[in-house]
Order: sequence, then C-alpha cells, then structure tokens
Amino acid sequence: MKTQIDLDNPLLQEWSGAYGGVPDFTKYKISDFKAAIEFAINEKLNEIDAIANSTEKPTFENTITALELSGEKLERIHAVYGIYRSNLSSPEFNIVDTEMSPKLAAINDKLYQNEKLFSRIESLHKSEESKKLTAEQQRLLWLYYTDFVREGAELNKDDKSKVAKINQELASLFTLFSQKLLAEENDQYIELKTESDFDGLPEEFKNAAIAEARERNLNVLGCIGNTRSSIEPFLTFSSQRNLREKAFDIFVKRGDNGNENDTNNTLVSILKLRAEKAKILGFKNFAEWSLSNKMAKDPQKTLDLMNSVWKPAVEKVKKDVGAMQKMVDEEGGNFKIQPWDYRYYAEKVRKAKYDLDQNEIKQYLQLENLREGMFWTAGKLFDLGFRQLFEVPVYHPDVRVWEVNNKNTGEPIGLWYFDPYARVGKRSGAWMNSHRDQQKINGKVLPIVSNNCNFIKGNADEPVLISWDDATTLFHEFGHALHGLCSNVTYPSLSGTSVARDYVEFPSQLLEHWLSTPEVLNKFALHYKTNEPLSQSLVERIAVAANFNEGFATVETISSSFVDMKLHLTTETIDPHKFEKQVLDEINMPYEIVMRHRIPQFAHIFSSDGYAAGYYSYLWADVINADAYEAFLEANGPFDKNISKRLYDNVLSVGNTIDNEKMYENFRGHAPKSDALMRARNFPIEN
Repeated sequence: MKTQIDLDNPLLQEWSGAYGGVPDFTKYKISDFKAAIEFAINEKLNEIDAIANSTEKPTFENTITALELSGEKLERIHAVYGIYRSNLSSPEFNIVDTEMSPKLAAINDKLYQNEKLFSRIESLHKSEESKKLTAEQQRLLWLYYTDFVREGAELNKDDKSKVAKINQELASLFTLFSQKLLAEENDQYIELKTESDFDGLPEEFKNAAIAEARERNLNVLGCIGNTRSSIEPFLTFSSQRNLREKAFDIFVKRGDNGNENDTNNTLVSILKLRAEKAKILGFKNFAEWSLSNKMAKDPQKTLDLMNSVWKPAVEKVKKDVGAMQKMVDEEGGNFKIQPWDYRYYAEKVRKAKYDLDQNEIKQYLQLENLREGMFWTAGKLFDLGFRQLFEVPVYHPDVRVWEVNNKNTGEPIGLWYFDPYARVGKRSGAWMNSHRDQQKINGKVLPIVSNNCNFIKGNADEPVLISWDDATTLFHEFGHALHGLCSNVTYPSLSGTSVARDYVEFPSQLLEHWLSTPEVLNKFALHYKTNEPLSQSLVERIAVAANFNEGFATVETISSSFVDMKLHLTTETIDPHKFEKQVLDEINMPYEIVMRHRIPQFAHIFSSDGYAAGYYSYLWADVINADAYEAFLEANGPFDKNISKRLYDNVLSVGNTIDNEKMYENFRGHAPKSDALMRARNFPIEN
C-alpha cells in the first residue's frame, strides 16, 4: 500500500506539457515532500548501486553517462523543494526541511564513498581508452575523478564514516542557520508612527511602507521591513537620524540578538565541523580544501588580490567621509559620521558634487521597462527573443514565465521564471536558480532558470520604481540566467553555471555594464509619469559619477571577503564578535562602514558550503569582468557583434566543458589583467 501511495504522489510524477515538461505547482503540497524525497532518494541509491555492481567492464557509457542520467526523479523534486525553501518558507515547511536536509546530504556521501563505483571511475580515468573520448567526455571524466578524490573516496573506512557524519551535521546546521536568519528578517521591522517619520522618503517608497504596514496588519502609518531592499533606501533617504540608527541597528544585528534566533552558536559549530572535515581530507584548513577546485587554488592569492584593492579603496573612503563630514559641519550637526549616516550623506554629497539625485534617477527606473531593457540587450548581443507565457503553472501569483528563443529561427532554448517582489517567507537578497539544467544526452533538454529579487511592490496602480543599485542587481542576476539559458553542452554536470565558484560571477558582473549604456538608457529608462527618456545631461552626469562611492562598495564587500577567508584559515574555535573585531582591526576597517555581511548573518557562507572561503569570488570575477569589458571598448563598443559572438562561443555556451582559465583566454586572447579592475574603479595603478 505504501508503494502505491508514493507512486501517486504528485511530486513523483514527470513534468508534463510543452518545453519538455514544467513543474505543476497547482498539485504540490508540503505534506507530499517527505514521502516523495524518501522514495526518490532510495531510487537514486539503487541506480548508483546498479552502476557500481555492474559486472561489465567500465566504459564511459555504462559508468559516467549512467551516473549523469541517474536520479532524474530526485532532481525534479529537489528543484521544487529548493523553490519552497527560498521563496515559500513557512513553519510547516521548516519541519520537513529540518528532517530532510541531512538525508539529502547523505546521498553525496553514499555516492563518493562507494568503493566499487570509485574503482570503476578510477580505472576509466587511468585507462588508455579515455584518450579516445571527446574533449567534453574527458573533461567530465576528470571532473568525476577529482571530485571523488576531493570528497574522500581514497580515505579509510573509519575516516569515510567521520566525513559522512560531519556532512549530515553540517546539512542540519545550514538549515538551522537559514531558518533563524529568515525568522529575524520576517519578525523585525521599523514602525513609522507619525507623518514626520516619513521625512525625506521618496513618494513611492513611502507608499510601499504604508502597504507593508497594511499587509502586516500593524496599527501604524508605515513599516520598514528588515531586508536589504527596504533598509538601504531608508538609510539613503530618511532625514530622521534616530530612525536611521534604529533601522541600521536591526539590520546589522540580524542573528545577533541573544534570542532564540541567534546564529552565533550555530555558525561556530559549522566552522568547527568544516575544520575537522578538512583535516580528515588531508588539508591544513577548510580554506585550502575549498579552493582546491577553484581558479585561485591558493588562499594567499585571494588575500593578495584583496590587499591590492583594499588600500586605494580605504583612501577613497577617507576622502568621501571628509566631504560628508564637511557637509554635516556646515549644516550645524554636532556629530561625527556614523555607519547609519553614511548612505544619507553620501547621497547628499553626490547631489551637490555631481548634481545627481538618486531619487531623480529612480523616477526613470521602472522595473518592467528595465526587464524589457534586459531582453533587448540579450537580443542585440546574443540574438535571443522573449515571449511571455500565461499557461505555465507558477508557485506564487507574483511569478511570471517567458519562453526564451533564438529570435532568428524562433526555436526555444529555455524558460525564464521571474519572481521580483519581497514577501514574508522569501529569503532576502537576489539570486538565480537553475530548476533544470540544459543537456542533450538523449535528445535536447531545455533549461529552466529563474531570477528572484526582493523589490518593494508598492501600490497596485503604480509602476514599481527601483534604485540604480537595484537595477544593477537586476542585470547582474540576468547575467547568471543567460549563462544557464545559453548553455549548449551534452552533459548536465558540465552545463550552464556549473563552473568554478570564482568564475561563475564573471558573466553576471559583465552584464551589469549594459545598464549604463546610452542605448539602454534612452530606450528603457523612461520617466514613470511623462514617459520621457533620461535627458542627455542626466546620462552624462550618471557617467561622470559612475565611480562615486566606489570606495564604500569596495570596502563593504572586501571586508566581508577578508573575514570569510580568515574564518576558514583558522582551525581554532572562535568567538564571532572578537574574531570579527580582530580581523577588521588588522585591516584598518573604516569605522564609518560595516562589512556587507556581518558574521552572524553571513548566509553566503553559513547557509551552505557554496561561498564558504569563497566570498572573494566576487572580486576575483570582477578582475575578469573588467578585463572582458575592455574587449568591447577596444572594438566597436558594448554592442560589437564579433566580441559578443566570441563571448557566446567561448563563455556562455560552453558551460564547464573547458578549463575555466583556458576558456577565458580563448575569448580574450590573454589571461585577465587586474589593471583593468583598477581602471574600472578609478583607483590608482601601482607600477
């Protein structure tokens, strides 16, 4: 009877409909997840055992291709599960998540620790026959072999057991950390009780705060939620210094309030387990293990890069703070610039120095127009077309879906889901997900990707206006989406964004440049009332001020990168508060700025291993990005078709089928040069 119930579970059904099938969110229930996951896990493990126990001589087809095709049911369920986890979290789902996370983590251990399976992969890797494989097959075989070794396939039985236990404990702690942080963000907010509490706020942001209070059923005039998309504009525009301090305080203390959602003990446990795991696997520390499959390879290389940019960034901050402090003094303010003052006075200095008001620019940045601008950019660069679909089931009314196609032939290449708005139960930030990877082992499988943001929705009858920073983020995440959509490889493990972590941010950071091109601004940055484009004068002022506040952005991000790397270079138990202070003191962190992600809320490194000892990746990729954009500037500009074709052919379409350094050199003709980054940020270049 149990088997029949499992097989009737909607989550176990193949996706149906056009485009190779899509998830049917109208049928899924949280109560279905546990049984479906357990059934699919068991099915995948049986498939792995069948491959491992085969009596046939190991071949690429019966071992590597078979592994690539295994666990299809689990892949589908995990895609839906991930959507719920990031976008539809709830107390009911959290119970399931807490139980299932370690079980899902255990699959990898059973894969990597399967001795018979590793023996087949190893013999293939070392065989003469492997030299006859295609270049892509050789790359995939190498990847499997090195991943197995890296994950402990050569350990003794005792150590394998220890690693498996650690991985399951980590999975539970990652889930716990994420749930605590989300609870902090959902439960905390700033109440706006009087009309004066709205002073300085743009009209559309004021309306959004009113709508937020209404949605939360609060008996106040307005509400500022504890997410970056709400707090940062409030800190930028609110003239109420006491409220700015309160908003800043709740944001930087997420996970650090000594309550039931405090994350400090959780993250300390994560760090201890990571250090222990690295030692068992034969590495001095977790940072060395983490970087063993990255472009950087050596933690010292990342620290050297950070240090090379840090000093000029801090010098820039000092100059900027000096200008802000002068303004405070001239206004008769009897205080030194504090972190909750920085954005507010930076905006005032920007306005005075460049005659550039972010609030003025925002009137031209309508979310829907900018989305069309992204589509247009992708069409000009890569011949992509977009057609909205209305029959595809979605998991929330906010979500919309587009077919992405080759606009010359009309042939679909994938689906793009867009979930732009903040809501309770959705994690903060912005991200791209691949719900199905492109592949063509047995016919063409189209990718399904999503972009998820946390823009403030506001009133239903008004266009959603976003800041320049948010518009940049929009283009950034769409760059990730294009990386997934343009993939044209055979094997899913090599598909799309499945590249080294310090390379994956390169295509996304590169696409940010097109937002500020005159072609995009003139067509899509249209005033929400008059529909007039940005004036040439305003476009020029945006260009002149492009590097304004670059010191702040660099210091804010690199300080987090330093702390992340130092956390994972140490093998001792840390006190998060003392450790954070010690590292920031060592690098002479300007007191007027707080790191972008303080340790207790650093979800990049504590909600999974994804960016652990890897937050430097944004800077590493920015070196590549800056060098790559100069290729366009050296040619005929941002829309040069020859350069964009080279980018498509050598980066976006090839996934991880080629060594990432070689891939970039194939595009650019040389290795990336860090001088380009210094030029892009208007920092001095040392000889």
